[in-house]
Amino acid sequence: MSDKVVPELVKKKTERNAELLKKRTETQAKAKEERKSKLKEYLARGEKWYKADLEAKKELVKLKRKAKKEGNYYVPPEAKVAFVVRIKGINSLHPKPRKTLLLFRLRQLHNGVFIKLNKATTQMLKLIEPYVTFGYPNVESIRKLVYKRGFMKEDGARIPIQSNEQIEKHLGKYGIICIEDLIHEIAYCGPHFKEATNFLWPFKLNPPKSGFNVKRHSFIQGGDWGNREEYINDLISKML
Repeated sequence: MSDKVVPELVKKKTERNAELLKKRTETQAKAKEERKSKLKEYLARGEKWYKADLEAKKELVKLKRKAKKEGNYYVPPEAKVAFVVRIKGINSLHPKPRKTLLLFRLRQLHNGVFIKLNKATTQMLKLIEPYVTFGYPNVESIRKLVYKRGFMKEDGARIPIQSNEQIEKHLGKYGIICIEDLIHEIAYCGPHFKEATNFLWPFKLNPPKSGFNVKRHSFIQGGDWGNREEYINDLISKML
């Protein structure tokens, strides 16, 4: 009995499918290796910043102890970054504060943003002080905000941050390739602070647990608006 003759068209199709399968397998294997190497790099970056934060805390404790031993007071350097939260609506709002709130991207109640503190932003904060509360966040609070309420801005849309690839795609050219790089850049006011904060959509927070105290009074008078310095970290915890 003679062998069955395979049509030339079927033979070509089989060869083409085998070649496509081989290419797809090679591409998938290559992509898998790239993901593995990227994951190692992300973990290494995270570990590096974690160790840097620990060293900074140890150095702070060391300086405080040294000052106390010598009978002095340790005065920490001025904060470079503030977290600003809008606590009042738009009723009876003067055009100047309204415009300043828009410049800070604080369009809605309980929106929060990071800003770099300098002469200009300090003057702008004074203008909107009765409508916001702000302070100096620590690394832990920044990390909680980014992980729990972090959304990025892409083509005018609010997109959840779900992978380091999203961050690397938009901020990789600035050396920010993972979420820990982003947190470190904001916390220590790095050279690309502006790009890092513009990448993030303004944080949408909840009203604080147990509510605000008295919105019409400043924080130093037992109210809410104005500068609360390090106590902003307690408010962030209540609003997440």
